[in-house]
Amino acid sequence: MTAPSTFGTFGLSSEARNLHWLLTNLVEEVPGIQSVAVVSSDGLLLLSSDPGRNAAAREALAARPTGPRGSSADLATVVSGIGSLTIGTAKLMEFGAVKHTMVAMDEGSLFVMSISDGSLLGVHGSADCDMSVVAYHMALFVGRAGHVLTPELRSELRQSLEAESTESIR
Repeated sequence: MTAPSTFGTFGLSSEARNLHWLLTNLVEEVPGIQSVAVVSSDGLLLLSSDPGRNAAAREALAARPTGPRGSSADLATVVSGIGSLTIGTAKLMEFGAVKHTMVAMDEGSLFVMSISDGSLLGVHGSADCDMSVVAYHMALFVGRAGHVLTPELRSELRQSLEAESTESIR
């Protein structure tokens, strides 16, 4: 089995490989998940799924090949923007920290959940996904990954992603 991330796990620390494994399980075990992105508190993509890996995502891409579906960078941008907007809203309204955000649309759903270090987990779900199941599994991911996502690991993931981008350009 290969990890559905945008970059390989070869040469990564055990913590990074474990995070990849958690992401793989999230994508493979939860029906209706099309793509996933983990974004740092400063909006940089740290880890993402391959949106063409599962059958539902491939069908969605074939039906509508344009737009942010299928682009990890686009999902990361949207997740970062929604995260920033909701954090600002919470501060303005003085309601405390944002735990999660769900956006239900005609043809899909977007879920954004805070990770303990300020990073965000974003999930793009199909229109027929069970929102409560997706939210539950996201909470499990956050609970398992939150304490592992240290500044050192974020740096390692970022460097690995940049190295993969450089290699794919060549």
